[in-house]
Amino acid sequence: MKKIISVSLGPADQDYEFKTKFLDQEFLVKRIGTNQDETEAWEQLQRLQSKCDAIGVGMVNDTYEVGDHRFVHPETKRLMNVVTRVPATTGARLRRLLQCAAVRYVQKELGNYFNNNKVLFLSGMANYEMANVLAEYSPNLRFADPVIQAGIPKMLTSISALELYARGKHAVDLVNPIKSIQPNVPTIPQVIRRIVGKAMKEAHVIVGTCSEILRYGDKKSLSGKTLITSTVTDEHMKLFKEAEVNLAIDVTPQLFDQVVGLNVLDAMILAALDISTDELSSLDYQDIIKELNIKPRLLHPTGSFRNIRRFAFVIHPLSAEYIRNVSPIPKKLAGPLVMKALEKTVAYAPPFVYSEVKGIRSPTGAEAEGWLITVGGTPREMLAHSPEFTYKRLLAASRMAEKMGAQIMGLGAFTKVVGDAGVTVAKRSSLPITTGNSYSSSGALWAAADAMRRMGLVKPTKGKKLQAKTMVIGATGSIGSVSARLLAMAFEEVYIAGRDARTLNKLRESMLKDTPDAKIVVTTDPDAHLGDMDMVVTSTSGAGKKILDITRVKPGCVITDVARPLDLPPSEVAKRPDVLVIESGEIELPVIGEKLHMRDIKLPQNVVFACMAETIVLALEGRFEVFTIGRNTEWEKVKEIYKLGLKHGMKLAAISGVNGVYTDEDIARVRSLALEARKTWKAS
Repeated sequence: MKKIISVSLGPADQDYEFKTKFLDQEFLVKRIGTNQDETEAWEQLQRLQSKCDAIGVGMVNDTYEVGDHRFVHPETKRLMNVVTRVPATTGARLRRLLQCAAVRYVQKELGNYFNNNKVLFLSGMANYEMANVLAEYSPNLRFADPVIQAGIPKMLTSISALELYARGKHAVDLVNPIKSIQPNVPTIPQVIRRIVGKAMKEAHVIVGTCSEILRYGDKKSLSGKTLITSTVTDEHMKLFKEAEVNLAIDVTPQLFDQVVGLNVLDAMILAALDISTDELSSLDYQDIIKELNIKPRLLHPTGSFRNIRRFAFVIHPLSAEYIRNVSPIPKKLAGPLVMKALEKTVAYAPPFVYSEVKGIRSPTGAEAEGWLITVGGTPREMLAHSPEFTYKRLLAASRMAEKMGAQIMGLGAFTKVVGDAGVTVAKRSSLPITTGNSYSSSGALWAAADAMRRMGLVKPTKGKKLQAKTMVIGATGSIGSVSARLLAMAFEEVYIAGRDARTLNKLRESMLKDTPDAKIVVTTDPDAHLGDMDMVVTSTSGAGKKILDITRVKPGCVITDVARPLDLPPSEVAKRPDVLVIESGEIELPVIGEKLHMRDIKLPQNVVFACMAETIVLALEGRFEVFTIGRNTEWEKVKEIYKLGLKHGMKLAAISGVNGVYTDEDIARVRSLALEARKTWKAS
């Protein structure tokens, strides 16, 4: 039987002794704690090395490498040097391998879990390899080494800065080889605790030993956090539960009934193989890890796990009137000249957070929270400048979102049509970008189909296309082209309207490849055909220009206005009470409780624009990728986002118009007026 002894600087009241089978051999494992008494630990190691097959040394400062430098703690070196008869280990090399493996496992198992997380390392030097792995998924890394070790009130924010600090500390340690650099000023520990505690509160993920985390953290700073640590005992779990920790990732596997440290596990490996640490390569360790199927423990101290994803969504004022509604300027002073000057000034303003968004929960259990970020330009101001003007502001918003921890960013309203419709922004942004046009297309037709059903003026025939005519104005745009393709599958006759006949004919040819039996008519004069249409979709970027003559629209026609700003202002809609004009398909979100936490965006409670819903759906799904950009929205993505939306509990919201939500009574009134008007109607 192999005998393993672990001498630890930890508390003696956690000592244990047990027998087990490991790597096909019988083992007796014993732990001896020395309550931070290094002299006693040295004496125990010297005395016990002749009574075991391998020794583990626990709760000591590990030997580690940062950049090109190797750091050996003098006290750890003294303790290790006393063991000369059997293999001895602190488990440092095994710990580093398991840490990196744990990060990759969780990233895959929980679906891009660490993407752009704000990660705080209580010791970056001791976790250098893991920091490099996490840097593959997030640039938001902070290291508390100078704060904790030297009392310097400044966090490190990059691996290169950590390497530079480590070289400096190494040089100081050579001159003054003490255990660690600890300031002697009495007030410094409180300052350190406050700085580290604040950083822990701001972080999403905290890396450190259990004792380190509990030394600096409390319920205020640990609630809802993810911890990456090792050797989590029942006592630690109790304290983590009190602090409401969301997830504790224990890189130390529990292979036995008793929780043991990695120094013990490493010593057992060395004894089983009967070799020293120098003879065991990293590849050998990896083979053993694979053979034992070692995985990190994912612990949920509160009993449940909140898988929270984070997003940002860009909005902007649609007109000077929007600016006046949120500005402190009294109405009596807000004349046309003042508002025009304000509109121009605000266009140059840096982006800012308009609102936090919290309380979204999918039926799958995934949660999403985020921020609405405002850029100042109205559509008129964006059109008055080159696309680069808007690109710069969107990229500034992206950098802001990244620092806050957003994992994907959506472009709303006019920001998604400026220039190349998100392509340049997606290329330059380090965050994945989506315009939301796939879900906007889906939502628009979802709403239009529901509106036509409720109007009841076109009777569907099972298995056949609707015996009706429909038109898409702005058909060559990204939303318009997808809308046209979908309508060609459902309607007997589809008119595609725009300014360029050549581009429209290319679209028609492409549509016929998808739907060979479709009847598609190209027109550059939509007004000439409005009197025959049962449904019209407007999807232009006219920014206030007159798109159609509503007086020529057929009574009872459903017009779906997906443009932002709207193609049809309230003054135009008011001319035709016998026509149902809806503002595309807004989406009702699945929320925790009854109310979404978000400032007013001029929509009913818990309802958002479909383009924003696309960003949220992708966040809930953990799909942190560039999804919809450019002017050619892909039909496959429209179908995919629609299905993902259903999976995550998205619903078509109450149909809205320029005056708010349409009730059943409102729609019945429009239908009645349409039937009356049709008695005398003649298409012009």
